[in-house]
Amino acid sequence: MSEQTKGIVAMVTACVIWGFAALYYKLIAHVPPLEVLSHRTVWSLVFLFGLLAYSKRLGEVGVLLRNKRAVLIVAIAALMVSMNWFVYILSIQIERLVESSLGYYIFPLVAVLFGYLFLGERLMRLQWFAVGLAAFAVCLLTTGLGAAPWISLFLATTLGLYGVCKKFLTIGPVVSVMGEVIILTPLALIWLWGVHFDDWTGLVGRTGGYFGQGWETGLLMLAGPMTAGPLVLMSYAMKRLTLASVGLVQYLNPTIQFGISTLIFMEPFTRWHFIAFGLIWIALALYSYEALRRERS
Repeated sequence: MSEQTKGIVAMVTACVIWGFAALYYKLIAHVPPLEVLSHRTVWSLVFLFGLLAYSKRLGEVGVLLRNKRAVLIVAIAALMVSMNWFVYILSIQIERLVESSLGYYIFPLVAVLFGYLFLGERLMRLQWFAVGLAAFAVCLLTTGLGAAPWISLFLATTLGLYGVCKKFLTIGPVVSVMGEVIILTPLALIWLWGVHFDDWTGLVGRTGGYFGQGWETGLLMLAGPMTAGPLVLMSYAMKRLTLASVGLVQYLNPTIQFGISTLIFMEPFTRWHFIAFGLIWIALALYSYEALRRERS
């Protein structure tokens, strides 16, 4: 295969894993989301440590952790991504995956807007129109349902801010993610200690924890590779593909989520959802067209 084909295969694989991860999190929907998030963090650390040790890149993590400015940026990124992970897991448990998929569709447009606000990036007229169309779609959905799609907005916003943080880092994505989980792991371990060994965990709805309780053990350990593995694949793909191509393939993730939510989980999909999704798909088509046109020029 050519390098470009390898990049496409890697990116498609990453998005397919992320998309079908909804089925995985549905299997452990009875596990409190903070417990799932904690295991996701800890086992991501184990997976990435093994990967970086194998590729002899652990020294890059040490360089990162000695840079105070980089550590601060990575800490903010870690906060954003952990909140994003938590709400995504919660959306599946409370049967709101449709809103989750909408959030990941909105994200590229939010990222464009944040690039303008925080990084001084220039927006073309068609991009402004796409952002405005997405905003109109959200307002229309809010009016139709009588409540704002807070899950969608939260996921898109936290992921957008996470992307802004990444723009200020010069290290590679795998090393920066390793830095994020290093920062988050002490908090995750404290929470898991409380879940398994202390009585204050009644506030999560169950005392005792699920790790070591049978088949849940293996599934919770799988959360690490399912989180970090696609990030490694995306890093591989981004070295071989244009950003516009990566952006287009990324739409596969929320599309799979959307299909699972409506066809398998049978979540409600009203005419207001239909109109809002249609407008956002049009906005994404315009955004993608402009990105490809600018890249060719």
